Amino acid sequence: MNVSVVIPARLASTRLPRKVLADLGGKPVLRHVWERVARMRKATEILVATDSEEVAKAVAGWGGQFVMTSPDCRSGTERIASILDGLKGQFILNVQGDEPFIDPVLLDALVECFAAEGGDVVTPVYPIRDLATLMNPAVVKVVRGADGRAWYFSRSAVPHVRGVPMEEWPARGLHWGHLGVYGYARAKLAAYATLPESPLESVEALEQLRFLEAGWRIQTLETEYHAVAIDTPEDLAKARALLASAPVA
Repeated sequence: MNVSVVIPARLASTRLPRKVLADLGGKPVLRHVWERVARMRKATEILVATDSEEVAKAVAGWGGQFVMTSPDCRSGTERIASILDGLKGQFILNVQGDEPFIDPVLLDALVECFAAEGGDVVTPVYPIRDLATLMNPAVVKVVRGADGRAWYFSRSAVPHVRGVPMEEWPARGLHWGHLGVYGYARAKLAAYATLPESPLESVEALEQLRFLEAGWRIQTLETEYHAVAIDTPEDLAKARALLASAPVA
């Protein structure tokens, strides 16, 4: 099975402009992402999808491949769907350009999950074990079925555990966090442009709810990996400290 890994990257991020080119240990954040993805065993091709000539020049400088996209794309999924005709894969993996420590073993596991389980989309989830994470609206929570299928995504603490003090909720083992990495069946990604923005997507500001409202099956894969995404100057400072204290292999 051919696997296309696409890293959407734009400079005009709201909270931390130019973050994908920010310096992290002497390299741009985006290059760290690329190098981690390049360690996958199952990737047929790796591309950066960008609307920035500056990003494209940086990628070409380290020998990477890129594809130019429209600046009007509103999400990574939309950006990837717009270049689908030029991709080789039957399975398309969307890896965020601000995840410099992304685990290549996890990415290979997503490919294997799709090959074994099928579905329309596969995405990783991790157990939430502390109340601060559970109550943080920046952490997306997932309600799952016994078969691992996602039923709902929310910024709220779901499910609600009735009659139990909130500080005891994480100990119940019912709460899962979502990592923003997606693998798509090619046919579904081809149909993405036909999907209208959904009401739930609009109110939660979560693009995966568009998939659920359209009836797509989202299969989840459990992992212990926790994202180190860079969205703010504080995140970048933490990533620099992490790299300096314990360089990630």
